[in-house]
Amino acid sequence: MKYTQLGRTGLKVSRLVLGTMNFGPLTNEADSHTIMDAALDAGINFFDTANVYGWGENKGRTEEILGTWFAKGGDRRDKVVLATKVYGNMGGDGAAWPNHDKLSALNIRRAVDASLKRLQTDHIDLYQFHHIDRDTPVEEIWQAIDTLIQQGKIIYAGSSNFPGWKIAQTNETAHRLGSYGLVSEQCLYNLAERRAEMEVIPAAQEYGLGVIPWSPLSGGLLGGVIKKEVQGGRRASGRAADALAGATTRAQVQSYEDLLDKHGIEPGEAALAWLLTRPGVTGPIVGPRTLEQLESALRAVELELPEEVLSSLDEIFPGPGPAPEAFAW
Repeated sequence: MKYTQLGRTGLKVSRLVLGTMNFGPLTNEADSHTIMDAALDAGINFFDTANVYGWGENKGRTEEILGTWFAKGGDRRDKVVLATKVYGNMGGDGAAWPNHDKLSALNIRRAVDASLKRLQTDHIDLYQFHHIDRDTPVEEIWQAIDTLIQQGKIIYAGSSNFPGWKIAQTNETAHRLGSYGLVSEQCLYNLAERRAEMEVIPAAQEYGLGVIPWSPLSGGLLGGVIKKEVQGGRRASGRAADALAGATTRAQVQSYEDLLDKHGIEPGEAALAWLLTRPGVTGPIVGPRTLEQLESALRAVELELPEEVLSSLDEIFPGPGPAPEAFAW
């Protein structure tokens, strides 16, 4: 496994991030534990989750699965850089109860204690804001975060799904208050969705945030979906199926798969390897449902894409370019 610093911090993290969103809803507890053991054995030390994972009436279930895995001992918790998130409503019985969501100081305090209990740990290494909160002053958020840092409950704070201007505002406010500020941004970023290159990634680089892309395979669209249809009759579903319904996208994906087939490269591995070449990227989040999917992701770390392939990928999936030139002169 290869490692890098998380943004401007001294924290060393693996170039793949183990995403756990499938643990509980799609992968049972025993299999989830097996995947986490295999990831740790392979050198992945960066695990990402969120308090709402498990979804619906099972919100929090994913954190519980991590907690029972940590409880097995064997230095599991000590070896893992643990990241979770706060924002979504955690009210019981599916009720959107007031003050059980977003980023008020009250909810942050409540949410972190609940996550620590589910995760069976005394601290969270990276506590991430899952979304921007348009109602809570940034000063209040940093007051809550600084208190948690002083209490030893969290070490770093990060953002997720923040626009560039919010990254700037949040870190400028932190600087004014004497707080350390955000150290990472988790954003939607892949070959088929490159809008983060306009402002989010430049802002993250300017403020020393590590970029952690989620959905690196674009919901399966970049994982060889057309090839799988042809070879095994396995049709795309969800977002990938919706995207393939458009003639332009289908032609792009077909060109992508043809290019990689020519070079003998697996599409899913190429999509991850491409992200690892991108400026500012710490490591993409991979969310395996099975050990086989984890093994494929691990191969991507060692894959070096030839310049010819990188140039062709830019032609097939051109990015928007930097702002403001992407939309102005």
